[in-house]
Amino acid sequence: METRSLVRIALFAALIAVLGLLPTFHLAFAGGVPITAQTLGVMLAGIVLGARQGALAVILLIFVVALGAPLLAGGRGGLGVFFGPSVGFLIGWVPGAFVAGLLMDRLRRLPIFPAALAAAVVGGILVIYACGILGLMVMARMSLLPAILAVTAFIPGDLLKAIAAGLLAEAIQRTYPVALGRGR
Repeated sequence: METRSLVRIALFAALIAVLGLLPTFHLAFAGGVPITAQTLGVMLAGIVLGARQGALAVILLIFVVALGAPLLAGGRGGLGVFFGPSVGFLIGWVPGAFVAGLLMDRLRRLPIFPAALAAAVVGGILVIYACGILGLMVMARMSLLPAILAVTAFIPGDLLKAIAAGLLAEAIQRTYPVALGRGR
């Protein structure tokens, strides 16, 4: 892997970590899963870096978190985060970034905004929610319907993040056209 690719992967891992510094809101009825800005970084990692490198950026962040770095929203880190109700969402970031990148590549004939918006919604919301629901079912011992109902509270904020990801992708394409690597 080229040095440039490694730097981009590390940069997006750092971006996702920095987005965890923004204030969070914990939803008691959702098993205590926090609302964070970090999923915006996951969406952007897939959209900008592509499927493989976007997923690698998330894996790098998760690895550093597992080592104990408090890089998740609310200053959480260490192995304990893998035993909480939000583990499904956290693990879901990897396939979420991958699917967002894959979809962005498949939609390369579309203008940037609609392609990035679709990629963010499918990868950054649907895929992550599917993993998050499974995590809630296992870790919070919720049945399927309550787990699905619990994650509906996240939909408005995540749709705003998907729109922001689309707008940011469009701005990135305008200012630095090779950044998105259309046709990866």
